[in-house]
Amino acid sequence: MAALGRGAAFFRLLRSNAQVLRRHGKTAVGTLASWRSAAMAAAGGGLCAVPFTQIPNLSHESLIRRAASLVTDSSSTFLSQSTLALIDAIAEYSKAVHTLVALQKRYLASLGSLSQTEEEDIWQVMIGQRAKVSDRQEECKRFEAVWSGALRLCETAAEAAYTSGAEHASITVRTNVELARSQAEEARKFSRDADKKLVEAKALEIQADARRSAVSENGEDDVPEAYLRED
Repeated sequence: MAALGRGAAFFRLLRSNAQVLRRHGKTAVGTLASWRSAAMAAAGGGLCAVPFTQIPNLSHESLIRRAASLVTDSSSTFLSQSTLALIDAIAEYSKAVHTLVALQKRYLASLGSLSQTEEEDIWQVMIGQRAKVSDRQEECKRFEAVWSGALRLCETAAEAAYTSGAEHASITVRTNVELARSQAEEARKFSRDADKKLVEAKALEIQADARRSAVSENGEDDVPEAYLRED
């Protein structure tokens, strides 16, 4: 039961951080990182299942209820950890996309004033950053799938606990499920914002490619005005 209480406290912490996110949406990446750090500290407090020991002179019903409580406790732990992982992955994805966009804008602003070596160095950094964005995007998808599985497990555990008569355990895990859904949806807002930025990044990439080719083929003084204009 103590572990269940820690589970409820953990999700209350996440809910509190969600309110901070809504108030400070413009600092999404930093807020998500702070949210994740605080939640990780709470999770480290011990959301783990207690080994089940057969106790003599208890009825089958009592033993089943005890076992059901342990199942809901363990499934809540799984859900809390996967929620943390999803939030962390979204934060890293968002940061990677914003970094890529910043690099591309800086490159476009500096094009024509860079030496060939400097230009190539920046171009290679952008290539590496695009690969990082792709990796972070795949990581988000993977943890989203894990999180969905944890959610289904908790829902099944809640139903089993209710059927077995462990109503308190069932209510606790259902509350955790609703809070996890809420926190995941808050985090997804930043993921959707990153997706929009990624579209911008792809447009900037096309523009950078075109201007880079123009500089290489025509020389700095002959770059078409359309490529030099800031959009």
